Amino acid sequence: MRSLFQAVLLAGLMAWAWPLAAQMDHNCSSYSIIVGSPEDQLMLAVNGTDDPNAKVAALEKFVQENASSKYAPCAEQLLTKYYVKLQKYDQAIAAGEKAVAANYLDVSFLEDLLQAYMGSGKAGSEPFDIIMKGPGLIKAETVVPRTTTESDAQYEAAQKAAMQQAQSDTSYMVYAFFRFLPAVTDPSQQIKYLDQFAQAYPDAAKERAGLLNYRYAIAYTQSNQPEKADDYAERAIASDPNNVEALNLISYDYALRRRTNQAKAEEYARKVLALVPAMKKPDGVTDEAFKAQQNLQEGMAHLTVGYLELEKTGASHRTAGAIKELQQATELLGANPELQGEAYYFLGYSYEALYPPKHREAIEALNHAASLQNSMQGQARALIAKIKSAGH
Repeated sequence: MRSLFQAVLLAGLMAWAWPLAAQMDHNCSSYSIIVGSPEDQLMLAVNGTDDPNAKVAALEKFVQENASSKYAPCAEQLLTKYYVKLQKYDQAIAAGEKAVAANYLDVSFLEDLLQAYMGSGKAGSEPFDIIMKGPGLIKAETVVPRTTTESDAQYEAAQKAAMQQAQSDTSYMVYAFFRFLPAVTDPSQQIKYLDQFAQAYPDAAKERAGLLNYRYAIAYTQSNQPEKADDYAERAIASDPNNVEALNLISYDYALRRRTNQAKAEEYARKVLALVPAMKKPDGVTDEAFKAQQNLQEGMAHLTVGYLELEKTGASHRTAGAIKELQQATELLGANPELQGEAYYFLGYSYEALYPPKHREAIEALNHAASLQNSMQGQARALIAKIKSAGH
């Protein structure tokens, strides 16, 4: 069931043709091949070698010489598979898209094509179209026909194997969806894909509610809808109380963006600081990339706490706590100019609000804020000018 051409591996050794009815279903696994035909010769060549380069050469020759063959989309499916093995991702995509256009689809082929998109780094609409086709095909391939010679035990074993394969296939589609989604730059398109995913994969949407709602929160943040963003972030936290990213996102929003719930903002940010050291590195992520992510999350939490400490000072001029937090934030947020610029601005402000004020340290921090591309540049320059105009 899982092999694209499971039913035709021995086609050249058989003395009869496969049933023609399968041709109407555009399903390559049961495609009719006539002995001695170009299709038969192709499969003998493909199955007669373990060298993927030799397989590709035979397949390329076939599609060039037999472009009008109804078997051509199946050859394109196999080309997709072996191009991926050779890490020729652009060629795999080109071949795979031809099979998709001809509506020759099965789950194994779609997974090969998704691998090609991942390897190429391309993130258009095509991978999402493929992922949304998954549930229907997975369901269809889960149907196990029973032969007259099978015992009850054999049939039950076949059904069990099919269900296990369906679970594996669904897991891969879900993985691919969340792998591709962050590369989508249009937040409205992200929301559209999230809606489609929740409808197409309802069980996975429930199981991955924390991640799903966090991605909704990101999309609504990027589309400048902070109320919806915070609502989805709260849902993400309800599903996964230790979701560092969601905790950070909503605490930052509550404290610096919407300024609506400072108590909860501080609670969440301090929880992030407690959770970051225990974060586990995901599979496939380098130590360097993981450390950068930890620094970002820890730095963002320090920024939020530092800002809240600054807000608490009022007329007391006791900004030492804010300075400590914001200094740590500036050191950790080097990979994010926006957040680092904000941290430097509030650090400079804290030095100037201190009693007695530390003008030199304030100007140094504010110069950093003004030099970075961030939303606080104008305010940093204005505060520098004000300090200097006072003769400091």
